[in-house]
This record gives sequence, structure tokens and C-alpha cells, in this order.
Amino acid sequence: MATRTALRSPSPGPYAHLEPLPDPPRIPDMQQYNRLVAFDSILRAHFAARADVLISGQGYLRREAGNDAERLAPDCVVAFGVNPAAIVARNGYVIIEVGQPPDFVLEVASRSTGRRDYTVKRAGYAGYGVQEYWRFDPTGGRYHDAALAGDRLVNGVYHPIAITEEPDGTKWGHSAVLGLDLCWDEGELRVYDPVAGKYLPTVPELHAERVAVAARATAAEAELRRLRERLRRLQAE
Repeated sequence: MATRTALRSPSPGPYAHLEPLPDPPRIPDMQQYNRLVAFDSILRAHFAARADVLISGQGYLRREAGNDAERLAPDCVVAFGVNPAAIVARNGYVIIEVGQPPDFVLEVASRSTGRRDYTVKRAGYAGYGVQEYWRFDPTGGRYHDAALAGDRLVNGVYHPIAITEEPDGTKWGHSAVLGLDLCWDEGELRVYDPVAGKYLPTVPELHAERVAVAARATAAEAELRRLRERLRRLQAE
């Protein structure tokens, strides 16, 4: 689970001395992995001001650490009010150790796991108490039961979240847990902030903004040096 994580002021936490959970088996799918990295990066940037938010994947989600029969390994987990570093050090999310289930889980469809995502995993995450469970299928529904689907837990039972389809084919639903809209847009997973009234920046946009900020900082430093040199010369005269 430590491969993609939102962390600020890393601290190993109260159970980092425990042996990390094993890595779950993974079938290589670079397109799926790249989509998850992009999604995680977008959420990390959005919640960067908070130190108590875990955004991670690639590890087991278990009720108890020693129960190897629990084989659910979400593509993306989001939890609020937790110690991210402690969970990362554990290499997995153990509910009885964290003290609460994750707030949000996302699965991205693949040919090998698609049906399991909306059957076995849906039942499993409901049993764990995950408040929202979302599924995204870049193929438009060949691997999942829908291109985009979400469930919200009510009294221990998942109820479908309303998905709206726009005239251009974009599909979206609102995540109350994240306070954001998840969107299926021509096979890509995008995130819309209804409060700001705009999409969250994509990874290329985030990179471009970081480059622009660095360039502005470099230009400001150069201008400051120029002004200091001019002041030195005036004083010398």
C-alpha cells in the first residue's frame, strides 16, 4: 500500500513495529496503474493541506491482520481522521488497528477482475463498513456492470448513488465522502469540484503549474538580486 500515498510529516505511528502485511498478487496492467496514479495524485493535491488523510492503494484491506482469508486489495483507499504513515508502514489497512473502516474505496475495471469488483468485492466492502464504494470501467461497461457506479452504505446495506449522463456521453456521480464529483469522460476518470465549479487539475496540469511556480520563483529571485546589486552600486556612488 505504500506505493501511492498522501503523507505530510511522516511518522511511523503506534503499530509500525509490527511486521508489514504481505504484498497482494497483482496482474500487471500499466494503463490501469497509470489511471490510479493519476487519480491518487489529483486527490493528494486537493487534500494536501490535511495531514490526517490517507490516499493509497496496492495493499490488503482487512478487519484483522492475521486473517489471510481476507483477500480484498482495493485499487484506491481514502480515509479521513487517520495516521497515514502508520498505515503505510503496515503495508495495508487493518480496520481493528486503525479503529475505523476506510471512508472511500475505488476499483478500476480490468479484464481479469471486473466481475469480482461488482459482486464479491461489493459485498465485502459493505461488510467492512466502507461508506462509499465506487467502480470505474474505462471500457464503458465491458468489464464492470456499468461505466461508472457508486454505492453508499445505509444501515449496513449499499444503495446505488445516482449517476447522471450528459448529452456528450460524460457520466458523473457525487461522492458525499469526498465532496467531489467522479466523472467518466471518454474512458478517463476525472474529478470535479462542485464548490469551485471546475475540474480538479489533471496530472499534466499539476506538473505544468509546479513548473510555472518554480519559474516565477526563479524570476523573482533574479529580480531581487538585480535590485540588490543596483542598490549596492547607488550606495557606493
